[in-house]
Amino acid sequence: MNVLVFDIETVPDVASGRRLYDLEGVPDEDVAFAMRHLRLQKTGSEFLPHYLQHIVAISIALRTGDVFKLWSLGDANSTEAELLQRFYDGIERFNPVLVSWNGGGFDLPVLHYRSLLHGVTAPRYWDTGEADPSFRYNNYLNRFHWRHIDLMDVLAGYNLRAFAPLDQIASMLGLPGKMGMHGGKVWEAYQAGNIGAIRNYCETDVLNTYLIYLRFELMRGQLDAESFKLECQRARHALAAMDKPHLNEFLSRWDA
Repeated sequence: MNVLVFDIETVPDVASGRRLYDLEGVPDEDVAFAMRHLRLQKTGSEFLPHYLQHIVAISIALRTGDVFKLWSLGDANSTEAELLQRFYDGIERFNPVLVSWNGGGFDLPVLHYRSLLHGVTAPRYWDTGEADPSFRYNNYLNRFHWRHIDLMDVLAGYNLRAFAPLDQIASMLGLPGKMGMHGGKVWEAYQAGNIGAIRNYCETDVLNTYLIYLRFELMRGQLDAESFKLECQRARHALAAMDKPHLNEFLSRWDA
């Protein structure tokens, strides 16, 4: 079975903000401020709706065969459309179980709206049994199916009052948790042109999610103690072989 753990990082979609709020000619920073201010007035929170989240990074951990890999899709110059198409092409190729933290509540709806905007095709992802009968009762779209495991949702028993932040659960389990920045700093880094730092941050969130997923598989009996240990070792060896500063720091802080 192939497992694909993913996370996205986003910034305000200032291009759509200009169109929606008649702000042509206004600098990006001021458009983003206006979008957040209008959202705050409407909802009491500056957090923008899913369709106004522009994706600047998608990071992936893929467990397939006897291999563990971690990377961010595309490169620092890739367009949002390119990142989206690469993500869905991976689903077409590997037919994986998707794993996320709050993917059902945030990441996937953002991916849906942004794919609609860019005309990205993803027939395998959207299949609910029309092309493959096995997807009728286990597909990526149903909240209670296992082809997409939103760990936050599942661990909370699908009860929003029991939702927990990734950083705190990771830290509770002896994992590094948030590293390098947090979501509120992504826009600042993006404006500074520091896409590399955003991609690195996204990768460490994916690692935290993957290692929580291994604990989850141990808890529900899909892994025994020995296979859990081997999977952790496999991930450690893969990260060490990549020899990147942010991954080396992650390893140094991983109390497993």
